[in-house]
Amino acid sequence: MPRPRKFRRVERPPAFICFKPRAVPFRNLKKVTLSLDEFEAIRLADHEGLEHAEAADRMNISRPTFTRLIEAARHKTAQAIVEGAALIIEGGAVDVEGDFCRCPRCGGVREHRRGGHHERCGYCGTEHDCNDTQPITEEKQS
Repeated sequence: MPRPRKFRRVERPPAFICFKPRAVPFRNLKKVTLSLDEFEAIRLADHEGLEHAEAADRMNISRPTFTRLIEAARHKTAQAIVEGAALIIEGGAVDVEGDFCRCPRCGGVREHRRGGHHERCGYCGTEHDCNDTQPITEEKQS
């Protein structure tokens, strides 16, 4: 029997979950799916510039596992760019740190303030109450 999969720590979900070529209808595009743990690996290694060992510690995984994740993430990202495919970020055995919500209009992610009011979405400018937004539901997906 295989060992149970360990949840990988994700400090912050992506601001948006889909990237696509401009002026091409989504339905006409090939889709490439990047898991949330692969997204986190790219964020830590390439955006924050961390060494693999430090990034692996922050994700609560081994360094060899981190290396496999970052290689898969880079391959999928390159594939989407080169082939002009839509890049979808979803799924994975993850534990999202913190409390985040999505804008109901544009889907942008921001920190959730319970009982608080967001004057405007930082992405689309829509005014709405934080209690009316969608919670991030990616936590502990498999």
